[in-house]
Order: sequence, then C-alpha cells, then structure tokens
Amino acid sequence: MKYKMLVVDMDDTLLTDDHEISKENKEMLLKAQEMGVYVVLASGRPTSAMIEYAKELQCDVNNSYMISFNGSTITDLKEDKILFEHSLTKEQIHSIYDFSKQNNTHIITYLDGKIISERNSEYIDLESTITGLELVIVPSFKDAVTTSAVKCLLLEEPTYLKTVEPLLKVAMPDLSVCMSKPFFLEAAPNGVDKGAAIQILAKKLNIHSSEIIAIGNAGNDLTMVQYAGLGVWVDNVDAELREFGDVIVASNNDHGVAEVVRRFILD
Repeated sequence: MKYKMLVVDMDDTLLTDDHEISKENKEMLLKAQEMGVYVVLASGRPTSAMIEYAKELQCDVNNSYMISFNGSTITDLKEDKILFEHSLTKEQIHSIYDFSKQNNTHIITYLDGKIISERNSEYIDLESTITGLELVIVPSFKDAVTTSAVKCLLLEEPTYLKTVEPLLKVAMPDLSVCMSKPFFLEAAPNGVDKGAAIQILAKKLNIHSSEIIAIGNAGNDLTMVQYAGLGVWVDNVDAELREFGDVIVASNNDHGVAEVVRRFILD
C-alpha cells in the first residue's frame, strides 16, 4: 500500500517527554515528505503552540496542513490561512463552566491567544508551559467569555477526572468529549475530533482513508486511529486503548514515529 498522508499526534507521540522532536523522528518525517507524503500534525494544542514544530519539519514548504484544538481548526500551512474552524458557543462554554463548578474541576478556555481561568493550579500551569500561552486570571469566567471559543479544558487529578468524563458526556451530549492527557478533559462542539478533521482534509486532497496512517497515544487520538487505513499507537499508549490500533510501535522517547516511516512508507 502506498500511503499518501501521515497524521501524527504531538505530545507523548511525536515529541519526547522533553517536548522535543528527536533527530530520528525529524529525519524520517523529512524523508516521507520527500516521497510526496503529506505529514499532518494533529494535536489538542492551540495553533500557535504547534506552528514552530510544523516549520521545523518543513511542513509549510511542503504544502501541508495542521490540525489544532483537537480537530476544531485546520490550517493550510503554505498559505497561512484557516481552512476550517468550528467553535463552542458562549452559551455552551457557560454551561460547561457550571458543570465544572458542580463537579469540582478547574476549567480553562482560550481567547485571543491566551488561557482564561478564574484560578491557578498545577495542571493549568502545565498547560501554559506546554503551549507557551499566557495565563490570564479573571474575576469571573462567564464575564470574561462573551464570545465563542474553540474548546474548553477541564483539569483535575487524573483518577478523579476519569470519573468526571462519563458524567460530562451524559450531562452535555451535544459535546465532543475526550481525554487528551490523564489530567486534561477536552470539550469541543459535537462532531469535532481529530478523525472528523482528517476526513475533511482527506476529502479536499482526494485521499482515501486506506491511504492514511495515523499515530497517537491517547483518547483524543482514538477517532483518527480508527479512521485511518493504518492506525498506530506508540508503546506508551493508554492501556485501555491498545486493542483499538492495528500496530504498536516504539514509545515517544524511542522514536516510534520514525519506526512507522521506515516500516510502512520507505519499505
């Protein structure tokens, strides 16, 4: 099978635990692009927290695309323009806020390239560090959020947050809900996820799902791993997800992405 698109999650998949692209992964992804394969980064991160990595991999000069905010936004990197964006309404965001208060979690959203929250926590600090976005503490979350936004993030200790996930799905069935990290619970508009975003992009590029490889490690990668012709987990995948992929490769720290390119694109 000749694959035409390689979709790669970032944190804990492409990136090492130090949030860097290993030399091995970079070399293989550049080779894949030399062969005409679209390399598409797909992350829960904001667009601005992905762009430098995409440029490091030369995805912009290779006419590729990027999926950010967990599928809410698709960016044409060559033209530097948004192809697709779907946001939560102000009313939905306020309802998610009410749910977070009732269930004792922190909540953030993203406005004007900044993280908005009423308070701080170790998990919010981590999100700010990972994304490089400024954290703005506001007196009232609802007063600060007067427009739409692409997603909200509920944050709390992992064991507890896992119990909140099914509650949110029941309380707000009009949302797309998934875990991106054990302490990050994502809430986006219904029908928005990485798999749906790949379908939109594949249709634009006239690429069949059987010609796509998707690599991930977490719950927010499940839809794209299941949609792709070849769904791949890195070895550090969440245990309950291992059975849902076609292949398991080396971990994010052991260049699993490079292994995929060598085995399924170069060979």
